[in-house]
Amino acid sequence: MGDWVRDGGRLCLDLVNTLRDRYRGGRELLVSPDLLADWLREVGLLASSQPAEAHVASAVQLREAVDRAVRARAEGSVITEHDVELINEVARGENREAVQLRVGRGGSVAAVRPEPRDLVRAALAAVAVDAIELLATEPFPRVAICAFDRCGLRFLDTSPARNRQWCSMTRCGNRAKARQHYARRKAGA
Repeated sequence: MGDWVRDGGRLCLDLVNTLRDRYRGGRELLVSPDLLADWLREVGLLASSQPAEAHVASAVQLREAVDRAVRARAEGSVITEHDVELINEVARGENREAVQLRVGRGGSVAAVRPEPRDLVRAALAAVAVDAIELLATEPFPRVAICAFDRCGLRFLDTSPARNRQWCSMTRCGNRAKARQHYARRKAGA
């Protein structure tokens, strides 16, 4: 079971947060196909199917491209062509026709959405599509980095004043406030 945190506010930011402790070089959580499968199940994108090593590499490449692209948009910079191409390539997935018309026995008609052959690739495509939708939002929403000095998770700030500081008040916010309180008490003693 992974150390999954779903405080990003968007599926693509939850993927970005699978690299922890970026402030000190990073701690990779997607180190095996089993852990990628676990994360995909955690976010509701994969019920069965087993990823391969190539899927893990693709997920990590997508994650880093999304992180760079989101940071570029947040800073008012241009997203690199390489990151745009990578996100678009993953979003295309298998690029099979979305809906097909089927006529059954007796003339019954149905719209059928074909099952993708590679369920893991289809799940990663859903993450890439979420990233595209986020990156194309105008005005670009505030994507923040947790202010707790030992965290670094990315999250979508949907607070009314757009000034949220922590990925989660129950985790990092409480830790930061406890540290501040302890420092004030120590200084006053």
